[in-house]
Amino acid sequence: MSANYDVVIVGGGIAGLSLASALAGKCSVALVEAEQSLGYHTSARSARQLIPSYGPPVVQELTMRTLELIGIREGTRPEPVLSPRRFMLIGDEEGVRQQASGFMQPISHAEALKICPALKPESFSAAGLDSGSFACNASLLLEDHREWAVEGGVDIITGARVHSAQRLGSGWELGAGQEALQAAVVVNAAGPWADEFAVLSGVEKVQLQPYRRTAAIVDVEHPLPHGCPMVAAADESFYFRPDGAQVLISPSEHVPSGPEDAQPHPGDIEALIARLNALTTMGIGSIRRAWTGLRTEAADGLPVVGFDAEAPGFFWLAGQGGYGFQTSSGIAELAAGLILAGQGAGATVDGPASRTAEALAATRWSIRR
Repeated sequence: MSANYDVVIVGGGIAGLSLASALAGKCSVALVEAEQSLGYHTSARSARQLIPSYGPPVVQELTMRTLELIGIREGTRPEPVLSPRRFMLIGDEEGVRQQASGFMQPISHAEALKICPALKPESFSAAGLDSGSFACNASLLLEDHREWAVEGGVDIITGARVHSAQRLGSGWELGAGQEALQAAVVVNAAGPWADEFAVLSGVEKVQLQPYRRTAAIVDVEHPLPHGCPMVAAADESFYFRPDGAQVLISPSEHVPSGPEDAQPHPGDIEALIARLNALTTMGIGSIRRAWTGLRTEAADGLPVVGFDAEAPGFFWLAGQGGYGFQTSSGIAELAAGLILAGQGAGATVDGPASRTAEALAATRWSIRR
């Protein structure tokens, strides 16, 4: 016998969990996750930085709303999810100018060296600084959404890979692991597997592409000073930031991949260490641990959020790219409003979510073919 819900969310990463949290107590919800633990794939492999100057205007708008929403709940937690950590962009004049946004201010070469003295002076000629950026305790944020969802009556089912999905009358029927579920709305928050889940459901793909992004925690001879920002190359060839007495580094690669449990390619981190040791005085030594996540993107680089125009009750919540955590609460607020309105492309969103709805309306508020 099938369990009946208003909404079934497929995917237990930050996108699915934040939506479950936003819908909790407002309708009946189940969240199903293929892995035994939530946030196993990309969400567990985040750079843990929320950067208002990062991404196109729609993403920046969603980031600002996410920061507001996380801030509202900060006082209810035993420790904060967010803590200030600036973001600095370095490169040549043209590269920094192209990548900087209204949230980032140009700073002098001397100021940049003072902020991050580990940089060798000849390694860059221009810099920009985003002082409104935050470090994010990703694990705590995921757990906060999980607790909020469970307290609001959401059923969370892990170790339940969806193996069947079909339109049934006015709703959907799904088989997930040993579970059978029915719902008026099914939400595709399957990350790199979002297009695969669409095909399983008989829904046309929207051509999402996962891309690899590798990172590592490394030992250094000279730790970065307290207050050192996250530093990224304007040509998107690397970034690094403090991680206690160690340093997190990434080659910022953007290499296409299939949906998989991604692992680092041999030599990628070693090549980056050699480069950073030439550009900085950190003196990077051994690799403590390394990992690779998948950033899933649509062709235009914008999140895919909305009801599918040709599959009633099928809601897309995918394609967040590298902006998953920093847009999560804003997108969840918007998605919850659309789902609760229950009228697909004709739905309206009132209140604080309206400005993000307007921003996405011109792109993918509803998924049209």
